[in-house]
Amino acid sequence: MFKRRDRRPAWKVVTSAVYPQGGWRRAFSYVKHRVRRLPDTPEKIGRGIWAGVFTTFTPFYGLHFIIAAIIAKLMRGNFLAALMATFFGNPLTYLPIAAVSLGTGHWILGREPRGPMASLGEKFADAGADLWHNVLAIFTPAQMDWHGLSIFYFDIFYPYMIGGILPGVITATISYYLSVPLLQAYQKRRRNILRAKLEQLGKPQATVTAGDGDPPSSA
Repeated sequence: MFKRRDRRPAWKVVTSAVYPQGGWRRAFSYVKHRVRRLPDTPEKIGRGIWAGVFTTFTPFYGLHFIIAAIIAKLMRGNFLAALMATFFGNPLTYLPIAAVSLGTGHWILGREPRGPMASLGEKFADAGADLWHNVLAIFTPAQMDWHGLSIFYFDIFYPYMIGGILPGVITATISYYLSVPLLQAYQKRRRNILRAKLEQLGKPQATVTAGDGDPPSSA
């Protein structure tokens, strides 16, 4: 019932994920429009934005919605604002987020990253191959191999998780203090517009004379 009538090919689904229809500018404008019209206080919406932005600096891809919702719940922030703020992480920002988080993580741990950033994709691929191989090994005589997953954990996941905390807190806090006054100004302007409309509706209608504004003649 809710399926698309025109089934999209796989390449178009991938393309839309990387570059949405209408462009990223339109997508960001839509998210901004939806966030500022949320029926909640600017502070609660701001805390939700904090939770969503912070979550994008964690390496738990595929779970960002869940993590953002949990953090928003703990902070008493707006749930929908948290979910929409996770779009701070997108194909345009994930690479710099990963670079900053990994660099900070290796710096905190006091060690140099093994291999260039270009090998990041290879380590992801090796970890995925190991994971798939080990799942198959449960049902076949093949031996499990954790080598690729071990390298991925110590070189990518753990430094990313540790290193994403500091830049995540800084970026999320900046987003909070930028969004709250903007939301306050927007909500105040909306209230003023609504008040003006209500006052206009409450004014008595002026009566129109037969002489189109001329004083009535005496009988």
